[in-house]
Amino acid sequence: MEYGLIGERLGHSFSKTIHEEFGFYGYDLKEIPRDELDEFMIKREFKGINVTIPYKEDVCRHLDFIDEKAKAIGAVNTVVKKDGKLFGYNTDYFGLQNLLAENGFDLKDKKVLILGTGGTSKTAYEVCKDASARLIVKVSRSKRDGVVTYEEAYSEHFDANYIINTTPCGMYPNIDASPIELSAFTKLEGVADVIYNPGRTRLVLEAQKRGIKACSGLKMLIYQAVAACGFFTSNKADEGKIEEIYNKLFDANNNIVLTGMPGSGKSTIGRLLSERLGKTFVDTDELISKKEKREISEIFATDGEKYFREVEKEIIKEIASVKNSVVSTGGGVILNEENVKNLKANGTVYFLDRNVEELIPTDDRPLADKKEKIMKLYEERLPIYNSTCDVKINVAGGVEETLNEILNIHNGSRK
Repeated sequence: MEYGLIGERLGHSFSKTIHEEFGFYGYDLKEIPRDELDEFMIKREFKGINVTIPYKEDVCRHLDFIDEKAKAIGAVNTVVKKDGKLFGYNTDYFGLQNLLAENGFDLKDKKVLILGTGGTSKTAYEVCKDASARLIVKVSRSKRDGVVTYEEAYSEHFDANYIINTTPCGMYPNIDASPIELSAFTKLEGVADVIYNPGRTRLVLEAQKRGIKACSGLKMLIYQAVAACGFFTSNKADEGKIEEIYNKLFDANNNIVLTGMPGSGKSTIGRLLSERLGKTFVDTDELISKKEKREISEIFATDGEKYFREVEKEIIKEIASVKNSVVSTGGGVILNEENVKNLKANGTVYFLDRNVEELIPTDDRPLADKKEKIMKLYEERLPIYNSTCDVKINVAGGVEETLNEILNIHNGSRK
């Protein structure tokens, strides 16, 4: 391996895609068990490597030179071999600093909670210190010098202004986990999560639901890669590449999720979107019918709505790991909060709001087979559709007009 990333588990990594977009070198992912790290570092059979969990501190003992900023942090995520010697740097600092700045996080004179005590938490501490934060508090599951427990964070630091999560809690595949409950923090201005897979962790979703500024770690990963590229090759990656790479990764990993009443056009619009964008089309009702080997109307008639909703919940949970798709959902999917969180993990939710007078009853929709049922459902569900969507689309024009509106918003949301 000449250039690449080392860590214990790398199945979720986007680093190969990012670095090879620079066009200067090939980039490999190498998973290394803990008991083989020392041997790998002693052999020095590489030109440049990035280092991720859990080795950002462990590699330091093998280095001949550590950059002053990395030394102050106490963690290294970029190692370069020059004339047989190993030089260590921390480009995560540059990545996190730019992520926070880009999202308008002003830490000056503010209280910041940093979740976790690993290498990335040390980077976050240095970034916060250099940003003149008033108080920086590290939070961990166990009490130790300079670190408070989560219980203490709730009881003593409920006035925190910012929270930065540096733990792997909520990272794929454990996307239903969250490191901290935000309801206790009444003065929160922003939440940053260094996790980038899924695109929106439960922590980020909870912050957004509460109207708190929040961001995930994908841009941080790209920013730090730009800095690492400079150390690897002395070639400065074109900064315009940052947006280009981000857009490519966004498109490759983000789903377009369509919600709305039965008959609002989700399937029709969804199929056309998938063709235009080259994404896979997924219809949750079709998946349910396939799983059950019977039509939706038969499921309702035989086992009732409660059974249907349980099957739907299982299907939505499976979809949470799907990427690069257009997902057309059943009309009642938004009734379950867990469904919404799973759909938003790697997706942007568009509510297609068609005039209720234009919604036509059909026999294959058990809850919407009569006009009066549709009117009642619309009245009950409209507030939920509105509160759970990221974007509301008024389906007043034709199919092409609606399609173009979604495409324009989708393309703009990447920037």
